[in-house]
Amino acid sequence: MRLALMQAQSAVLDVASNLEVIDRSAAEASAAGAELLLTPELFPVGYAPRRLRKELAPETLPEIHASLEGLARAHGIALLYSLPEVVDGEWRITATLVDASGTRRVHYAKVHLFGTEEQEVFSPGSAPPVVVDFGGLRLGIAICYDVEFPESARAAALQGAQALLVPTAMSTGYEKVQRRLIPTRALESQLYVAYANHCGSEDGLELAGLSVIADPFGEVVGQAGAEQELLFADVDPSVAVAARSDVPYLDDRRPELYREWNL
Repeated sequence: MRLALMQAQSAVLDVASNLEVIDRSAAEASAAGAELLLTPELFPVGYAPRRLRKELAPETLPEIHASLEGLARAHGIALLYSLPEVVDGEWRITATLVDASGTRRVHYAKVHLFGTEEQEVFSPGSAPPVVVDFGGLRLGIAICYDVEFPESARAAALQGAQALLVPTAMSTGYEKVQRRLIPTRALESQLYVAYANHCGSEDGLELAGLSVIADPFGEVVGQAGAEQELLFADVDPSVAVAARSDVPYLDDRRPELYREWNL
């Protein structure tokens, strides 16, 4: 599967402008032969949790979903996007995968909320990273801070995931995540990790860019800079098979022992 990662600057609460950015990226990615476009965390509405809670009308969210589904259909490309979700008054950060026909395939709620602002605005999910058969691969989905916990990537790998797609909103000052942690997650759970970030400034927050794709051997196969960019990589399930045959981390786990260790 040819995968595209969109790195761009979002305009907080300017949904029309943000959808235009996704529209252009989807067109370019599809023309380059990509089958799936991964976009950053909360990109259609911008990353500004307190403003979203105060100013975003929940009743507009179905229309935004419909617009994104329409972009997938228009460009014949699957799309993974992230939006808030409001259920029974609780706000969550979610990610949704739609296929090239605009049909929803899976939906996931972020489990690990980063910092006081996210924790103040959103409620955490509790389900493990969702995994789906798609395009000849087992794809897992996590969101931003989730991937900084090895348990999240491992939970996806144990469900057979060969690639983990991660929309994120990583600010400057934490670049070790892109440079070191993402390749490590890929290596230890023997799957591709694709991490799509914002860039530029959003509501006073400086976003770091540096979107990255690492393969199941921990090698970086795609790395963006700090500016807007569309990043491509070919994701091959046989590479995950080879990595797991070379060093059988998943087979050699001892979960019964880890439970005794209270892990």
